[in-house]
Amino acid sequence: MKLGAIYLHDQCLVPRVWNAVSAWERTRGLLGRPPLQSGEGMLINDCRLVHTLGMGYALDLAFLDRSGQVRKLVTGLSPVRIAGSLQASTTLELAPGTLAGIGLKEGDRLTWREAST
Repeated sequence: MKLGAIYLHDQCLVPRVWNAVSAWERTRGLLGRPPLQSGEGMLINDCRLVHTLGMGYALDLAFLDRSGQVRKLVTGLSPVRIAGSLQASTTLELAPGTLAGIGLKEGDRLTWREAST
């Protein structure tokens, strides 16, 4: 899994984001991992649908299309729920309350930048 950050233009919105690119990483997602903290997220490629089955915490979600444009936002998705967007190709999972804190809105175009090593 690669580590980077999410940007809106040149402003860093989420400074610590893991990018799940392999099939195993995408399948596992956050299952069995501790809850995301403020400033953390997981970007899941080739993902239009997210479930919180087996999770003990809620998530904020941003569904992005291939160009990184936000197509749908979901705040506080509780455990044992499902959310998705047919227009999305990638999902950004965030700690609950993050979307309100960063002011993200539909139509914003996000980019993920890999952390330099």
